[in-house]
Amino acid sequence: MQYYFNKTLKCNFDEAIDKVTETLKKEGFGIITDIDVQHIFKKKLDIDFKKYKILGACNPSFAYKALLAEDKIGTMLPCNVIVQELDDNVVEVSAIDPIVSMQAINNSALAEIADTVQNKLKRAIESL
Repeated sequence: MQYYFNKTLKCNFDEAIDKVTETLKKEGFGIITDIDVQHIFKKKLDIDFKKYKILGACNPSFAYKALLAEDKIGTMLPCNVIVQELDDNVVEVSAIDPIVSMQAINNSALAEIADTVQNKLKRAIESL
């Protein structure tokens, strides 16, 4: 079972970050975390790694509803979106599938929220 959906873009890494951020914004998501894996690996491990960022996308309205339905769901928030450079001007964007990630939780109210969030994330990725 695939736990993410993705799309490959023909642009540079920084353009991809901007496109992803703007597209997610149109679906009601803000970027609340921005983890620069390349920088961390270089600084902490002295390892050169490809351009790779983990963006924490959050739609506050759905996060609020999810936390009301299941107070431990915060362990799975925000929705991670990765942006990684595959080659020069080839960037892959991948987003977690919230339905798959929430399957372990038996909560119908949460399942409805996950379905809505999945549709929004999938629409954002597909429209890139």
